[in-house]
Amino acid sequence: MRGISVTYTDRGAGYPVLFIHGHPFDRTMWEPQVRALAGRGYRVIVPDLRGYGGSTVVPGTTNLDTFARDLSALLDHLGLDVVSAVGLSMGGQVALELYRLFPDRIDSLTLAATNPRPETEQGRAARLAMAERLRAEGMRGYADEMLVGMMTADNVRELPEVADHVRAMMYAAPPEGAAAALLGRARRQDYVPLLRRVSAPTLLVGGQHDRFTPPGFTESMHVMVPDSVVEIIEGAGHLPNLERSERFNEVLRRFLDRCRARV
Repeated sequence: MRGISVTYTDRGAGYPVLFIHGHPFDRTMWEPQVRALAGRGYRVIVPDLRGYGGSTVVPGTTNLDTFARDLSALLDHLGLDVVSAVGLSMGGQVALELYRLFPDRIDSLTLAATNPRPETEQGRAARLAMAERLRAEGMRGYADEMLVGMMTADNVRELPEVADHVRAMMYAAPPEGAAAALLGRARRQDYVPLLRRVSAPTLLVGGQHDRFTPPGFTESMHVMVPDSVVEIIEGAGHLPNLERSERFNEVLRRFLDRCRARV
């Protein structure tokens, strides 16, 4: 579709939920959520974004609207008009872009560890430099440096299987695809005005110790989004769905059950 091949998981039946992974990961970052929801009244759709996992790598720059249009095409392919969208970090930004472009397709939003603000000049320069580094050096050095940060240092020590999974996803990310996404995010728009116009029920989730999107970011979004609830997950960093999967699943399922009851 749209000139690329997209690898995705489609499991279960019922209320459809689209999971959108972050950078530099792939669809397997949502495994705990797939296990928690699929076959329990939910149909779980979990794609690899272009440039990641098993999907086609497209060199150059991948803007957030490209990811969003890919996802809309996937929903067309699956015969789904409306879904609940769940995104983490970059995936949350893609979810916002999906809502901006196709608001009628989104029944509810879950934004985890998501920064809705535009990139700063310093951040833009850092992303451009990192994109060049990934193309020149590959992913391993970057992944080793970023593991503590994606997860808290305590969780890296105490949850070795989770840490191994996070590291493996980062190692496996195609450098060209990851670089293209970084370049696109460097020039992303400001989603703060959009937040005030979101009419879909919205769950905002943050990790207590997330240094990339601190709890204050998540709580400030709660003030802006009219129909929103906020949850800060204790003991988690930037990946609360993996670091504290049971608590994340509990919060997400409670929210989705409420949304499903509206349909």
